[in-house]
This record gives sequence, C-alpha cells and structure tokens, in this order.
Amino acid sequence: MPVLRNKPIRTWENGDVVQGFALLTKKEKREDRNGKSYLDLEVADASGSMVAKVWADSPAMQGKFEPHRFIAFRGSVKNYRDQLQLSVDDCREATEDDRRYGFDESLLIPSTREDIGDLWRRLTRLLHEKVDRPVLRRLAHETLEVHGAELREHPAAKSMHHAYRGGLLEHVVSMAELAVRICEHYRDVDRDLVILGVLFHDLGKLRELGAMPANDYTLEGRLIGHVVIGRDLLRDRCRAIAGFPEELQLLLEHLVLSHQGKKEFASPVEPMTPEALILHFVDDLDSKLNQLRASRDATPGMQYHRGLGRYVYLPPIPQVIEWDEPGHPIDQIGQIDPHAEEALEPEAPPPDAGPDLEPLCAEEEPASAIDAATIDTAAVDAAIVDEVQPPLFRH
Repeated sequence: MPVLRNKPIRTWENGDVVQGFALLTKKEKREDRNGKSYLDLEVADASGSMVAKVWADSPAMQGKFEPHRFIAFRGSVKNYRDQLQLSVDDCREATEDDRRYGFDESLLIPSTREDIGDLWRRLTRLLHEKVDRPVLRRLAHETLEVHGAELREHPAAKSMHHAYRGGLLEHVVSMAELAVRICEHYRDVDRDLVILGVLFHDLGKLRELGAMPANDYTLEGRLIGHVVIGRDLLRDRCRAIAGFPEELQLLLEHLVLSHQGKKEFASPVEPMTPEALILHFVDDLDSKLNQLRASRDATPGMQYHRGLGRYVYLPPIPQVIEWDEPGHPIDQIGQIDPHAEEALEPEAPPPDAGPDLEPLCAEEEPASAIDAATIDTAAVDAAIVDEVQPPLFRH
C-alpha cells in the first residue's frame, strides 16, 4: 500500500499508511491486559488531532521523543471502537534537517479555524455596545489591555475543548454572543454581569496552562486551578478601579467561582443567581459542541464519546450548493462560478497510469511552501527513498 506523506491528520482514513510530522501532545506509558507495556499518545497538526498507540513490539518503543515536541513518525490508521487511531511503527523527534522533507512548525500547531483578528473585533465591539454600566465597560476595557495579547493566542483547555491556538478567544466570543441572545429572551437578568462573567470565567487559564505548543499545566495551575486564579485576576482588575462597587464585585466573583456548575467538577460553589446559571449552561453547551465538532471532523458517524460517556451520531456535514435565480451555481463568496456546472458532471475515469513507482534516491529538494490543508506531496515524495529505510528515521 502506498504511503501517504505529509497529509493533514483530518484527511486520514481507516487503512491509510501515513508518514510525516506532528506535534506530540500526549505521551503516557501503560500496560495492556497481558502486562505488556505500551504508549498512549496523541498527535496533532493544524488540521486536528488523533489518538495514537505504540505497542510493545513496535520499534518506536525504543525511540526518543517527548510530549509537547515535534516528531517524525510512520504508522497506520485503524478503526477501534468506532474511532480512528494511529498505530505507530516508528517515531523520533523532528530535527532541523527534516525541513527539506516538509517539516514546518506552523503547519503542526493546532489553531482556531476562525480569523483571530475578526474574533478580537467581535469581542471588543460586543463589550463596548452591550455592556451598559460605565464602570463595567471600563473593567472590560482595562482587562483586555492587560491580558488581551495572551487571550488572543491561548488555548482554552489542555485537551477537552478549544485546545488549540486562539481557542480561548474563540470560546469567549462564542459564549458572549450566545449569552447576549439569551439575555434578550430573559429580559429580567443582568446582561452586564453575564457578559463580564463570560470574559473572566476562564481567564485563569492564562496562568493554569502554558501557551501553544506546550499547552500543559503549570505548577500554579496544578496547585490552585483556573477557577481560583480567575477570581484573583478579577480582584486585581477591580482594585485597579478606585471605588469599584463591593456588591458588584461580589456578584462577579460568584460568577467565576461557580461557572463549573457542580462541586465535583472543581466548582468551589454552585450557581446561586440567574446570571450564574446562564453562564454555567452557556459554558457547558459551547464546550460540548466544540468537542462534538472535533469528533465529527475526526470520525463522522456513530461513535462512542468518552467526554459525554455515551454513543453519539455525528453524520458528515452535507455540502450545500447555492443557486442564483437563473439556476447557476454560486461559489462561496457569492459569485457565479462558470465551471461549477461542469464540476457537477461525472468525469471520465483517467487512463491507467500504471503502478505508483517511487525513486530510489533523492535527486531534488522539495518545495518550501506547503499548505496545511492541501499539502502537495509530489516534491516531498521525490526526496524520500525506499520504504525499507526512509530518511525520516535514519537518525
């Protein structure tokens, strides 16, 4: 079977043999039922992530590679309990020399699919237009001045939801926009409090977690946790505003401390105000839907979701073709695509090009510009020798 080289993780399918580079986001040593050691891994790139295993008989068990580092790997994709996972045959840390084979960190750091600049504009506009109290608008403005640069880049979690560059900003903006709509329906709730609660509820993760690509718990994060850290950050910002109302600060602190919902979920207190209930449910909804979106991208269909503890059905999102009034297909930016009708017609099968032969030696350097979603592997393939000892694993 031909090896797929430098293909984005979200394009992998059951049965694929893959080789390339990834960010190793998890590495844990475990034992199977027979007492044999294996490695439980997670690999990621800009397109997504996948669980990976290194079994006891794999040469990769002797490899030198650590979590939160970039790796070169080879393995096969398999379906296990309705989820795809990578069985790793060989693995090592990536090196500078690997750049001629397509290694590029920017393609391997999981990032939000949203435009970070657009997310930032939506958040700042919402805080300015939807927060009525001047003192709370000032609180929001000064918070973004102090923490905005980190907020734009930080992940929202280590692995559960929005665990990628810009994930925290995406999560906050999504929650804030949804919270505004809920407050328009329930007009007796305090919209200002809900919006400020959204801004501060996970702000403690700026110190609980390291930034990408590390995205692991800090010592402060382990010992204290983002909920209490977030409450402390809120207190710092309130103290910076002379005469900040004490009762208003108390209600905001309650929002941060109760947003996890239940004490067994590390919430020091449970929601006791309407605004705290809204914040908790909006947070829970947005995080769970993000998890389901990631699962759908990885393996559409019926699958067991560990986070929810149940089977879920996630059919592929159908591709919708829009038409103008005369009946012409319209492309994504609303322009008539003159080739779209031709694309809808079935193409004639290409003539048999014969077996896919690979060169025995490297003659040319691969192209340096590689797109994360549609990587052209022709140049990379030309630089990689036979299957027995590919260059990725000679070191």
